Amino acid sequence: MEWIESFFGLIGDLTWGWALIPFLVVIGVFFTVVTGFVQLRFFLRMFRVLSTKNQSGDPNAISAREALLLSVGGRVGGGNIAGVAVAITLGGPGAVFWMWAIALVGMATSLIECSLAQLFKRSSGDGTYRGGPARSILHGLGESYRWLAVLYAICLLASFAFGFNAFQGNTVAGAAEESLGIGRIWTGIALTIVTGFIVFGGIHRIAKAADVIVPIMAVGYIGMALVIILLHITEIPGVIYTIVVNAFGFEEAVGGGMGAALAQGLRRGLFSNEAGLGSAPNVAATAEVRHPVSQGITQSFSVFIDTMIICTCTAMVILLGDVYTPGAEGVDGVVLTQQSLASHLGEWTSYFLTGAVLLFAFSSIIYNYYLGENALSSMTPNPMALQLLRVAVMAIVFLGATAPNATAVFFFSDPLMGVLAVVNLLALMMLFPTAKRILDDFKAQLREGVARPVFDPARFPDLDVDATAWTGKAPD
Repeated sequence: MEWIESFFGLIGDLTWGWALIPFLVVIGVFFTVVTGFVQLRFFLRMFRVLSTKNQSGDPNAISAREALLLSVGGRVGGGNIAGVAVAITLGGPGAVFWMWAIALVGMATSLIECSLAQLFKRSSGDGTYRGGPARSILHGLGESYRWLAVLYAICLLASFAFGFNAFQGNTVAGAAEESLGIGRIWTGIALTIVTGFIVFGGIHRIAKAADVIVPIMAVGYIGMALVIILLHITEIPGVIYTIVVNAFGFEEAVGGGMGAALAQGLRRGLFSNEAGLGSAPNVAATAEVRHPVSQGITQSFSVFIDTMIICTCTAMVILLGDVYTPGAEGVDGVVLTQQSLASHLGEWTSYFLTGAVLLFAFSSIIYNYYLGENALSSMTPNPMALQLLRVAVMAIVFLGATAPNATAVFFFSDPLMGVLAVVNLLALMMLFPTAKRILDDFKAQLREGVARPVFDPARFPDLDVDATAWTGKAPD
């Protein structure tokens, strides 16, 4: 067992420790520059997805907004509450600046990877679609790269559907036990039953659940943070000044100065928004839209919501409070966020934060399950395999919730996520010329006065596109 752990530890060191973060940053900057800062050019267009006018008239189809909220539900989680606190503790206030920076370039990466997932999606014949990096590799690069698609799918299935769902089950049960005194086994039973009800309902029920859960948790958490910000409105300029000067090492809040702020901000930001990791495109491909780039723009907005809004809310709660002491040890993670909230508004906020953690974790569970389902479907069409996966995920959620040390079994999750991210980034670089073509097509239609560009597969006869997935009738 020890040599297996050492092997996966080596994989983790070779990906997250050495290559992956610089690779993600360089590619994000490259996509930003080559596309002419596409994330800024289409920023105002991102908000159109929130309108009910853009919902599909087909009851079987997944709308762009539902796909957005499902991806937000997956991105938003412990990284926004505990991860930001850890980044500030280890990297100082300046880490927040670098989280913002990586989110800005990550918006371009997310736009590219999700546009490609939409381009190469396949119709399931019942009004739904499947896609993602595995199918983008298969249909964009060809059968000779099937091995790469299978490697990606295996890593996605093992890390998200199995490993991360055990962690999320553990998070929910731990929060309920700590704040509410509810035994782990009861939380595990309840969580497993609700999880089973949703995952056995398929993508429609998953999307509908996200459409309800995500706005509640996001609006509630953001609303509380805004109350704190308004109570300390005169201190905001000082906090922003502190973030900037610490980011560039003009003031040092922790040992390591700018280097610590940069490393922690980039690492925690990437873990939180997932841009370039290849997870969100699996959800992006489910939406019915007029043009692939439309959903790319929408998923770019998801990165903005995750980091620029929700992570910033957590940072302000911490930095406007009196709990955080630069360089001090002992209070970090979710405890720092929890104590900071209590210092502002009272002890009752610990129960509110517990509720937020529960919703964040549960939305991540259903998101992680769908990633596993989509990965499995790209390897085998056997319906029995899908049923076995659903039962397995329910068992893993229960195991993670009831056994405090169960998550130690899933030590392979982070290393495998590093592998799938490297595979995804390599595929993105090879497919970027194709992404640039459909982006240019989108821009050309806008220049011609087309308010809602429509993708016509006939204009791209050399691409392996499923023409039945593009009717031109979907809203965007």
